[in-house]
Amino acid sequence: MKHLKLYITVAALVLSSTVFAQSTKVKEDFKPSDVNQPGRAFPQVNSQGCVRAQISAPEANMVQLDIGGVKYKMVKDENGVWTGESAPQDEGFHYYQLNIDGASVPDPGTKYFYGAGRWGSGIEIPAHDQEFYALKDVPHGSVGEHLYFSDITQRWRRYFVYTPPGYEEDTDKRYPVLYLQHGSFEDETGWSAQGKASFILDNLIADGKALPMIIVMDNGYAYKPKTATSGSGRPVSAFEEVMINEIIPMIDSKFRTLADREHRAIAGLSMGANQTMRIIMNNLDTFSNYGGFSGTSNYPSSDEIDPATFLGGQFNDGKALNKQIKVFWLGLGSKEPNPFPGSVGAFRKMLEKQGIKYVYYESPETAHEWLTWRRSLHQYAQLLFKD
Repeated sequence: MKHLKLYITVAALVLSSTVFAQSTKVKEDFKPSDVNQPGRAFPQVNSQGCVRAQISAPEANMVQLDIGGVKYKMVKDENGVWTGESAPQDEGFHYYQLNIDGASVPDPGTKYFYGAGRWGSGIEIPAHDQEFYALKDVPHGSVGEHLYFSDITQRWRRYFVYTPPGYEEDTDKRYPVLYLQHGSFEDETGWSAQGKASFILDNLIADGKALPMIIVMDNGYAYKPKTATSGSGRPVSAFEEVMINEIIPMIDSKFRTLADREHRAIAGLSMGANQTMRIIMNNLDTFSNYGGFSGTSNYPSSDEIDPATFLGGQFNDGKALNKQIKVFWLGLGSKEPNPFPGSVGAFRKMLEKQGIKYVYYESPETAHEWLTWRRSLHQYAQLLFKD
């Protein structure tokens, strides 16, 4: 039955794109994408949100543009150059690829991003509200790459740190810290590349809407050597242990932080929302703010969560949690696919039943994608570390 539903969905997507191509004239106002490699004219985006790709492949028999779960045929000219365009895409950032004779490859015209478990192509469909993450003439912070050896995982690991404007000049000032996590099949590069976290904070700070803060972005995949496996056969994550015992002490020793729970926040998207919720609920002496973007700490099959058993009963005492957690924030895209609306909805019902205060934000016309998460960070950061 699941396969039948998938086939119907894919068929509907293909049909809708065909209908668009037949019934709507594609506007010839295409412009190069904002994330093209220097000097590359393709891929391009028009005012309708259609993507036009082009690649030279004289010996190929078939080339397709693969974006949004749909493959669009491209046409070869007399010089062996293939060109084709998609139906309109939603606003925001999207991963895509080219399919050449059955092999899926990145488009050599774009910069590469790590997502979907691989380095590949990405494209920006201009959003109507893109000003909040745009590069502007305001004071800018810095994003630095740092390596460290983890005794817990017995591996070298990497994190990125955003320090706000003025961090290098005022060497006596200390800052609160937001620990910000990526989603599944992504890594520690996501928030600074696809997520544009530094531009979001630069603009908020310049507008006086957010306090200057440090942001730490580490890799959520962490496992002990020869670790035990879960019931599914997968290794058990050691990320919480790495976060509490290695990352936070290291950040407090290397950067000018306000090293107490009142000045620490944690947030994540999708898988990162799951991880960070478990981390804060197990370490309320370490964090006082939580942000869950497109996720919570589980994906229940029922419509009701039992607070007596959920996460070991951590949500049983709503009054105590209201005193401990300053900002409890949840965000979701209005077009998110299952299971996200159901799981977040069930979680919200549990919070309300327990009288736990929280903020809920719904990103209009976005799904499980980076524009949802950019907007979520933009909203969440404005609430942090304020009396």
